[in-house]
Amino acid sequence: MPKAFGYAGKILRADLSSGTIGKLSTGDYADRFLGGRGIAAKIYWDEVLPSVKAFDPENRLVFVTGPLAGVPGVAGSRMVICGKSPATTPELFSYSNLGGSWGTQLKFAGYDGLIIQGKSTKPTYLYVDNQKAEFRDATHLWGKGAVEVRQILKNENGSSTRVVSIGPGGENGVTFASLLADEDASASSGFGAVMGSKGLKAIAIRGKGNVPIAYPERLQELRRYIRVLVGKPSGLMVNNPSTKRSVCYGCISGCMRSIYETKDGQKGKVLCQSGLFYQSRPQQDFALPQGKVLMVEEWDEVAFLANRLCDDYGLDTNVIEAMINWLSICSQSGILTDKKTGIPLSKVGSLEFIECLIKKIAFKEGFGEILAQGNIKAADLLGKEAGEVILEHVSRAGQDLAYDPRTYITTGIFYAMEPRQPIQHLHEISVLMSSWLMWAYKVEGSYASSDVVRAIARKFWGSEEAADFSTYEGKALAAKKIQDRQYTKECLILCDFLWPILLVESSTDHIGDSSVESQVLSAVTGNNVDEQELYHIAEKVFNLQRAILIRDGHRGREDDTLPEACFSKPLDRSWFNPQSLLPGKNGEIMSREGSILDRDKFEQMEEEYYRLRGWDINSGLQKESVLQKLGLGDVAKDLIKRKLVDSG
Repeated sequence: MPKAFGYAGKILRADLSSGTIGKLSTGDYADRFLGGRGIAAKIYWDEVLPSVKAFDPENRLVFVTGPLAGVPGVAGSRMVICGKSPATTPELFSYSNLGGSWGTQLKFAGYDGLIIQGKSTKPTYLYVDNQKAEFRDATHLWGKGAVEVRQILKNENGSSTRVVSIGPGGENGVTFASLLADEDASASSGFGAVMGSKGLKAIAIRGKGNVPIAYPERLQELRRYIRVLVGKPSGLMVNNPSTKRSVCYGCISGCMRSIYETKDGQKGKVLCQSGLFYQSRPQQDFALPQGKVLMVEEWDEVAFLANRLCDDYGLDTNVIEAMINWLSICSQSGILTDKKTGIPLSKVGSLEFIECLIKKIAFKEGFGEILAQGNIKAADLLGKEAGEVILEHVSRAGQDLAYDPRTYITTGIFYAMEPRQPIQHLHEISVLMSSWLMWAYKVEGSYASSDVVRAIARKFWGSEEAADFSTYEGKALAAKKIQDRQYTKECLILCDFLWPILLVESSTDHIGDSSVESQVLSAVTGNNVDEQELYHIAEKVFNLQRAILIRDGHRGREDDTLPEACFSKPLDRSWFNPQSLLPGKNGEIMSREGSILDRDKFEQMEEEYYRLRGWDINSGLQKESVLQKLGLGDVAKDLIKRKLVDSG
């Protein structure tokens, strides 16, 4: 593929086993799967057999940007990472993404993506300097933290170098090990452990290119329009004089992402869950309105240092948060003790506790070796009592059950269909509801009234009933529409904090514009793509991922389930919504506190969802006719051989 508008035209392939580096044409994938999650999923489908395990050399780590990466002013510079994950139970295809500037540098170096395969016999890092790419010795980096490795490689190769690296957790095969890049952008799903299994410590990139734009004047008009829709950020996440704003490359206006500096000069990211997971004050005491900022008054350096430890040692804070909640409950009930674990469980909330916990897990020392297997496997190893506690609180990837289905109902479909916490899907509902919550609390300047939310639901989610959280009606259609929109976002790949633009302060009706993504893509690539065409591509990518999961071992409807607690244990907390307030019938304020999911109604909702997708409602398997219609005939053919598709 020659260099085309929006694309660099090439995908780099690095084989650690043979020590060879080659190139593929982006054009072999982009016309059907666009970018990001779509291209990454197709490469995985083509190259990773279901028998391959997460730590096998044959597993791939696939890094892919989107056609908007490197384009200023659209917040499209994130990157998707896909591969078989050790964090899921059982091991399945999964995904993650990271922001900052690393993906943009890959694009500027001349590549839309990077495929890592094989296994090195010694510690190695990959160095890419525009068209030059080579493996280099990383013996001097092995055993060091991800933050230190980043700085060492910048010192060796120049300050403009962008680095993604792993910490000791990844080296030692902790199943939920993460990656860390510049601007402290992190990626989860256990891909740090996959990198470690391949002997790959880091990937360092320098690029001097740019992204060719088909219609720059039209793009500039759209940038101005987007800035009006999005508005200006207000304040920082943490109300502290030692905190400054931080933005990713190509941002529209900035968000609550910030950099904090400790008294001894350490600097690092403070953002959302990772910045708050080790707070003594419960997260549900805060509210996060769209267009506003989460202001945390009671915050100290211990919270920052906890996050920094996880980043440096390379551990997923989402799993660690759920683990701390679990360990605390087990400690309080006497299932686990300080003596039994060698961890000061009685001092949860202290720096002493989090330092001990993170180090023991990262190096698999003592009790840490059990915890390094992840929450679900660790609980299974510890017996029935501990297992029953953890399974009430986590998704199938061992992450916290954020934005609980008992609160939002629709999110139950997302958790049932995805291999990990589907945070982008969850945010489309929860962030809008947080803005509505400000209106419900009569906060001055709030404008996301029940009438506005119902109008947004009608436009974006398919019906006003989708915004009535007293009923299961309209939720299946809303789930499908949200998934298709989010998969569009994951292909482009756009920032989760700023897209989609549902709620607008500057207009009289406050309703966002669902067509902006397609307009921006058309201006950048020169291909006239409308909103519905984008959703068609997204549906194709979603069905491709479903096929991958089924081929990897997901059993369709049998595994499209939620933790049992969702159906049996009354809701006692909601993230950023202490009273579990939501709009009900006709937009009236109601509370779902103490609610459980009705199993029969959830299953009926799931069946309606299968019908909307065109899948078999009894098995949850895809139909051959649907895959053919989506242009996935090659996928259907493979699934037919494996008897994993409905012949209808």
